[in-house]
Amino acid sequence: MSDRMRITGMYSGMDTESIVQQLVAAKQVKVDNLKNDQKKLEWKQTAWQDLNAKIYNLYSGTLSKLRMTGNFKSKKTTVSDATKATIKATGSAVNGTQSLKIKEIAKSGILTGAKLDTSIKYKGTNSITGIDSSLKGQKISVTAKVKLAKGDKYINEAGNTITAEGGEEINQTTEIEITEGMTINDFTDKLREAGVNASFDENNQRFFISASDTGVENDFKIENVGGGDALKLLGLDTTATYSNGSTAIKTAGQDAKIELNGSEFVSGSNTFNINGLSITVLGKTADDEEITINTTTDVDATYNVIKDFLTEYNELINEMDKLYNADSARKYNMLSADEKEGMTDEEIETWEGTIKGSLLRKDTQLGSVMNALTNTMLGGVQVNGKTLYLSNFGIKTLGYFKAKDNEHHAYYIDGDPDDENVANEEDLLRKALLEDPDGTAEFFSGLCKNLYNSLDKLMGTTDYSSIYKVYNDKQMQKDYDNYTQRIKEAEQKLSDYEDRWYDKFAQMETALSKLQSNQSIVSSMLGGG
Repeated sequence: MSDRMRITGMYSGMDTESIVQQLVAAKQVKVDNLKNDQKKLEWKQTAWQDLNAKIYNLYSGTLSKLRMTGNFKSKKTTVSDATKATIKATGSAVNGTQSLKIKEIAKSGILTGAKLDTSIKYKGTNSITGIDSSLKGQKISVTAKVKLAKGDKYINEAGNTITAEGGEEINQTTEIEITEGMTINDFTDKLREAGVNASFDENNQRFFISASDTGVENDFKIENVGGGDALKLLGLDTTATYSNGSTAIKTAGQDAKIELNGSEFVSGSNTFNINGLSITVLGKTADDEEITINTTTDVDATYNVIKDFLTEYNELINEMDKLYNADSARKYNMLSADEKEGMTDEEIETWEGTIKGSLLRKDTQLGSVMNALTNTMLGGVQVNGKTLYLSNFGIKTLGYFKAKDNEHHAYYIDGDPDDENVANEEDLLRKALLEDPDGTAEFFSGLCKNLYNSLDKLMGTTDYSSIYKVYNDKQMQKDYDNYTQRIKEAEQKLSDYEDRWYDKFAQMETALSKLQSNQSIVSSMLGGG
């Protein structure tokens, strides 16, 4: 609408403003309706975005993971001496009892420096060159395993310069030069950059240098460069004899060594991953000592995996049912600004909430997604040549008359002690997990794979929808933009229409002004005062 200043009714005495507003009211309704339709479309977009996020989370998270059989093969282990080892079992671990002997524990290579001469002021903030002038310009080399960052350059065994992809581990030799003004802190920083851990203990006047990880392959080497004696002056020479009686001691890195069922295994770390078992060793066993490992199927863990999956599915399908079967909101028109002024915030929220809740009522796309999910859950899965269904495991819906509104597609596990609806039923799922854990795992991984594939088909990109969207988000955005253009055009037409009426009344006022002026002239000529 036009916002230019107008002065109306000066000669006619008419309330031109009110008259014009009444004349344009019908066209204003058209603009308001377009804005209301766009607002409802915006609400519908939001409703779909929220629902799609939950569908995608099920698809990319739970279903993507549970397609793998191993997720339904939980195992648990016990160990006879938890002070010597801790054990974790994956689904591929073999049930049974095994024996373990721990021969060696993995250790990091460590160099403990000799105690420096206390007559020398060798504090963390002082210069290294203050110890001996001959240190200036000397170099040492550190050879250690380092992890490369993306873009780092290194030379491979063939002598070629390679750009790292990131994460590669190589043995690298770094030279460190003792420069004037270099402090102890500077020196230890250089050591750390070379790939080792380094610190200086001011109280004991010693350097402590260690490998970044355990094992023989992760050990380090530190040497003088060019025949200098920097290591000796720094208290790092293990062959030197120091006047204060202390020595530098290097302890080599060591691998962990175990015997599992009589077979020997070696690892640079204290964790071994062997045939589905993750074994972390904590201490050596005596020569005649054996640790017993017992692995069994963890029925409770697998049961809970299935239960958690069904809980997530039920929450989603119940919400979809509620949205699809929502009551009609035909009697709830979009509120005008004047109507909102006469209502409380709570009343407005309730009114608009009723409209929002009905936006996906009987929506065909929502119906397609629901059908895909419910039909897949009702379908069978081939296991060892036999078709099995959820009902074979005591998992079913409550039925039309027993289920609550909008919960007719939710599934319940017979015998679930946490659910009063089915707590007294026979627990067929737990029985299946005990008697045929592999077949049960095959069924549920197959079911989750089928659900994943069903959603995958619905989430493919089209001319109307983007990738990973089960609704026509592209088309809805196109419609929203079209509303924006139509509203702009309707507002312009309204403004032009309003301006035309104001121009007509302005012309009338001008004519009345001239008439009044002429009457005054005639009256004056006739001797009027």
